[in-house]
Formats: sequence, C-alpha cells, structure tokens
Amino acid sequence: MNVEVTSDVIARLHEESASAHPQECCGILLGEERHGNDRITQAIPAPNVAAEPTRHFEIDPAILLAAHRTARQGGPKVLGYYHSHPVGHPVPSATDCEHSTGDLRVWAIIADGQVAFWRDTGNGFAPITCHMVG
Repeated sequence: MNVEVTSDVIARLHEESASAHPQECCGILLGEERHGNDRITQAIPAPNVAAEPTRHFEIDPAILLAAHRTARQGGPKVLGYYHSHPVGHPVPSATDCEHSTGDLRVWAIIADGQVAFWRDTGNGFAPITCHMVG
C-alpha cells in the first residue's frame, strides 16, 4: 500500500520540525483512503508531552482524542502520526519500534531535511512509497 501526500503537508512537516528543534515535534496525519491507498491531506501539530522531548515524543492525548472524535463524526480519518528526529535519520528508532502496535497506520519521520513514511506492522515498521500530489 502506498501513500499520497499533498505538498502542503510535506511543507508543514518541515516547518514543524524546524520550529520545534532541538525538541521532537509531533502530530497527527489526517486524510482519506482512496482505492487502497492513503491520501494524507492534513498534518495537525500537537504538543509533545514526553518527559524528555529532546529524545522522545508523546502526542498530547487531548489532541489525539479530538482527532478521532472528529473522524467518527464524518471528518477526515486519522491515518497516522508524525514526529521528528532532531539528531539522526528519518528511520524508526529503537524506541519507535518498541511502540509499534500493528495498527497499520502511517508514521512520517522528519530528519536531516527529509520526510520518510513508514507503516506500523506490529513487528516494527515497513517503508512505504510516498507520492506527492497537489
């Protein structure tokens, strides 16, 4: 399964990463499923409430619950999450892999001027191809 992402979302992810540095930024990826592919049309920033935000991320639960509530009421679907690695590469860290749940959601990781997309398989993360649209 591939993912389509709007150019506005990619720009937003880079902006969020830069403004949060040296802490990790984080947030929620919203959009729709189209023909077996996810199409991400929005990135909603969330406060990083982790105890050590320079090394870890934790999306503010209130923001996450609100996004799921909006989706249940017909709003955009929660397709996944994003966070940055202020030092490192755009690949899942050991900590990221420990938090893999197998929900098949998309994770976008911003690092080193790049955004990479991954699918949470429950056994870690599998890289997915990203197609930029609009």
